[in-house]
Amino acid sequence: MKSETKGVKMKEKLLVIVGPTAVGKTKMGIELAKRLKGEIISGDSMQIYKEMDIGTAKVTKEEMNGVMHHLIDIKEPTEPFSVAEFQNLVQPLIRLLNEKGKLPLIVGGTGLYINSVIQNYNFADSSSDIQFREKMERYVEEHDTEQLHDQLREIDPVSYATIHPNNYRRVIRALEVFKRTGKTLSEYQQSQNNESPYDFVLIGLTMDRDVLYDRINKRVDIMVEQGLFEEAKRLYNDGVRECQSVQAIGYKEIYEYIEGKLTKDEAIELLKRNSRRYAKRQYTWFRNKANVHWFDMTNINFNKKITEIQQFIEGKLYNHSEIK
Repeated sequence: MKSETKGVKMKEKLLVIVGPTAVGKTKMGIELAKRLKGEIISGDSMQIYKEMDIGTAKVTKEEMNGVMHHLIDIKEPTEPFSVAEFQNLVQPLIRLLNEKGKLPLIVGGTGLYINSVIQNYNFADSSSDIQFREKMERYVEEHDTEQLHDQLREIDPVSYATIHPNNYRRVIRALEVFKRTGKTLSEYQQSQNNESPYDFVLIGLTMDRDVLYDRINKRVDIMVEQGLFEEAKRLYNDGVRECQSVQAIGYKEIYEYIEGKLTKDEAIELLKRNSRRYAKRQYTWFRNKANVHWFDMTNINFNKKITEIQQFIEGKLYNHSEIK
């Protein structure tokens, strides 16, 4: 899909679909990929993990409907994963798909991961401080994630508001960036917001808050019916405990039930509450991005809406001859 015009090398094309959990990104991405001859790259920081299907709302083979998906089930639950690694995997994929004449679609809700690709963050500018990171990890062991999270409040209120305290590795990363560069994580990211290497369209899906929260609550009920507790117990019994993967919403609440800290009903209600709060944080992240084109998914005719979005994308990414 990358082309040459009068000897000028054109940027690689890219479509990105973002929005909060349960808004309908998966379905929209698959339908658009079918219409636009695309393949999907997961922009979800959790669907990379094997054996973690229900709690991550991982797309099924049936739902894929023949559309190729990348970056799903590529890591063991005990392995770490970082935004820099995501960037290193995704950027060559975008190049490969463009060379094959396919439109790459990044679909997901992990804002930092997606921004690292479309804004081409240079992670070498804030290289790791291993000693500081180890010190902070010891701090978590001796205290708790809430106290670590509180350290962000004064130096980086934006990251404090958008990073969940249980995602302590992201909290440590924000503290580490400040220590290394003197900039907050948000300032550091903004300083790298140079021209994107891609000819991209960033689509955001939104929905009435009450409708979205009802969808989130129902999704959790369906996950429980599908065997979320059993999935979490298998991971717990297999020794997947102090790992990045199970700090995520959908597992940490069930782990508290397994360890006798919550009743089953309390764990379910906490999972629903945390999921709603996560959706709000996702909105906060993406609403601050001026280049997101928003489409309301509340009580829509799906076929009409997808046609509207398809026409918008084609108008932005292609000239008439390219979409015949």
